[in-house]
Amino acid sequence: MLLMTSDLDIWRAANLLIKRHGDDAAVMAVQRADELLAKGDVEGQIVWKRIVNAINEWQRIGPAPDEPKN
Repeated sequence: MLLMTSDLDIWRAANLLIKRHGDDAAVMAVQRADELLAKGDVEGQIVWKRIVNAINEWQRIGPAPDEPKN
């Protein structure tokens, strides 16, 4: 059974990890995703991959190369 984690919860988790781990937040989240996958928890791994993406987006400096500029 796939449980949906809200975008708000993903962003909250990302923010908390950034506050706790700073520049290492994404690394910590990737490690957690890998741990869950190794245990066979694919759903948990998917959630943590979403958190990784949110952390990367939050910590990104400047627009992406393909992002339109105003």
